[in-house]
Amino acid sequence: MVCRISGTAAESPWRFETTARFSQFSHYAECKIVADLRRILYVEDEPDIRAVAELALSAVGGFEVRLCESGTEAIGAALDFRPDFILLDVMMPGMDGPETLKSLRSVPELAVIPVAFMTAKVQPSEIEGYKALGASDVIAKPFDPMTLADTVRKIWTESGAG
Repeated sequence: MVCRISGTAAESPWRFETTARFSQFSHYAECKIVADLRRILYVEDEPDIRAVAELALSAVGGFEVRLCESGTEAIGAALDFRPDFILLDVMMPGMDGPETLKSLRSVPELAVIPVAFMTAKVQPSEIEGYKALGASDVIAKPFDPMTLADTVRKIWTESGAG
């Protein structure tokens, strides 16, 4: 027999799941805490791309989105906004995407947030390099605004966060 109890506290972004299994020989209970994907920080220096992505993520995907136009701005915004997921442009003036990721990973509160790069540089060796830096995945530009939210959800789930 398997029993599953799930619930969400209104003030908490966490979903608690408990599973109990019973048999005639043994019994045990397990509990895991699962976060819901709600808040996305998007870092992109191009205003037009930022606008399209914001629309795709908020209107189509239903996410709360915070936009940043530089890596430097993203570090402070991430601490303030507490995103569940971060999308980073690779090529930005000043602090580029890989440098921004390195800075994010150096802050304990931000180190475990899944990050995906968005870039036109999507050769297999480039993708492998981004993942070696700690990115969960890479989303190719140009992206489809109608599927961007689903792509983010898939990456977030595969990262183990969801």
